[in-house]
This record gives sequence, structure tokens and C-alpha cells, in this order.
Amino acid sequence: MTNTLTTVVFDLGNVLIEWDRRNLFSKLIDDPVELDRFLDDVFTMDDNARLDRGTPLREVADGAIERHPDMAELISAIVDRWEEMLGPVIQGTVDILDELSRKGVNLLALSNWGKDTFALIEANYPFFELFDGMVISGQEGVVKPDREIFDIMCERYDVTPAECVFVDDRAANIAASMALGFDGLLFDTPELLREQLIYRQLL
Repeated sequence: MTNTLTTVVFDLGNVLIEWDRRNLFSKLIDDPVELDRFLDDVFTMDDNARLDRGTPLREVADGAIERHPDMAELISAIVDRWEEMLGPVIQGTVDILDELSRKGVNLLALSNWGKDTFALIEANYPFFELFDGMVISGQEGVVKPDREIFDIMCERYDVTPAECVFVDDRAANIAASMALGFDGLLFDTPELLREQLIYRQLL
């Protein structure tokens, strides 16, 4: 196949670094039914989406405490122990990132991640230095799958969708990217991603 691809764009959470609210709250709530209820009704994915749009962590926590004052101590853990939502790095994907970098492939990150939560961990992952640029939703005030954040990335780093592979673990984000002309790859495993990138002559 003729290769016009020059750039690989990576999501971060659950592509390069495991992330799950349960990583933290399963340590604090023993009953699995109560854990589910807490994540469905108290600290929800809507709350997390506010973080991704740049709302400060303390403000999100305070909003949840206002709705559920009886859960204040548990909710406060998102401020005091947010980093415990992260799991290990996904080493197979980090290895791919490193190989692409050594081959001279242009590497970008496009991630839904809170402004202040990203600041907490930015220095903890040396492989972030392999990226030629990063767009973090909380710093921009807009999230995937909104077209605007893809446009921000393309303009800032002078790339076009047609020359980019976009790797993400969420189908809605992949669908949005493909509608804009990206070569979207829904992340499943590093092994599958490696095969897909070899097919595209990038590895």
C-alpha cells in the first residue's frame, strides 16, 4: 500500500496508562453493590467529564459533596488520592511509542484529561517526552469527540487528518475522528495495534 501517513496520535488513558475510578474507590468501599451505586450516582462519569473540560478538581468534588453531603469524606478522596485512579502503564503500547519515535514518526497525544489532574502526573511518565506535541482537553476547555479539539491539534502541530493515524479506546472518539478524515484505530491490545501499524508501514 502507498503510505501517506506521517503521524500517529495517541489517546493516553487506557491506551498508554490504565485508568479506572474503581482503582481508588474499591479500596474505600468494600460492598460491590455500594461501590457501583457510588460510581453511578455520587462521583459519576458526568463529574469526570467536567474535570476533562477543565473544571478544577476541588470544584468538582465540592459539587458532588453539595449533592451528597453524607458522602463528603469519600468524595474528598478524589482530591486527596486522585492519582490512585491510575493503574500501571500499558507497557506494550509504550514500547510501540518508543519504536515509532526511533523511526522518526511524528507523535502526538490527544487526551481527555483534567487540567489540574494532568499537572499532578505529567512529570511521572518519562515516555511523555517522546511526543512531538500534546493536546490535553482540560487545558483547552473542549473534549473529544468534539471536532474543535481535533482542529486545535491539527492547526497547532501543522498536520492534516489524512496523514494521521488516531488511536483511542472509545468508539465514539474513533467515529468522530474518521468522520474528519483520520485513520482511526479502536484500541484493544498492544499486540493488535502493532499489527495495524505494521500493515500501515509505520512499524
